[in-house]
Amino acid sequence: MVAIVLAFLNAIVKPILTILTIPITIFTLGLFLLAINAFIIIFAENLVNGFRVDGFLWALLFSLILTFCTGILNRIFGVNSSNKKEEK
Repeated sequence: MVAIVLAFLNAIVKPILTILTIPITIFTLGLFLLAINAFIIIFAENLVNGFRVDGFLWALLFSLILTFCTGILNRIFGVNSSNKKEEK
């Protein structure tokens, strides 16, 4: 259930927050996106019964792990640059 809620929040809420915080994200060289992910995880905690995060730092750690795992999975299963060139 947590994965479904996080996927929904990442698809709907994250793009809106990212657009609203572009200057901060640029100033922090993209590190503020980890804080946005942490806020989304805390928001998911409020929506899913039985899912608990013990504070912002744990949400930030979970955000780092989630970002790392997502990057690996995108590298393995995602579209790479050679596929983009073939589409054009």
